[in-house]
Amino acid sequence: MAAKQSAGVLVQYVAVRGDLWRVQKWPIGALIAQGCHATTAVLHTFVDDPNVREYLADVDHMHKVVLEASTFITCVVGSDEVNDEADLLALASSLRGGEVDHKLWMEQPENIPTCLATKPYPKSCVQDYFKKFKLFK
Repeated sequence: MAAKQSAGVLVQYVAVRGDLWRVQKWPIGALIAQGCHATTAVLHTFVDDPNVREYLADVDHMHKVVLEASTFITCVVGSDEVNDEADLLALASSLRGGEVDHKLWMEQPENIPTCLATKPYPKSCVQDYFKKFKLFK
């Protein structure tokens, strides 16, 4: 995707697997760390990108949207319906197909996909990829 296709506020999207805290009982702090890892990694990876430079030029006014990577609102422990990992991987695949730069964070040493962060984009350029996800609460 072009570095900046249209004018507008730059937004960084972050999608975190909700099942990790609701079903697998990860501490919230551990999930916040996953988001921090992914956002730091994507900004470092694309540090020379014009959008990233613009986004980092005014750190007191950055915009992030943190979403729960789950298409299921209600998760039941032990339910086969809870498949937030598949949702996160499908989102990563969709972003790759649309040439949207992002980082899929893999927790090590388990090699578990936990979070995804995009580089900053004008909201209008990427918001459609995230419409099915709810804000992380």
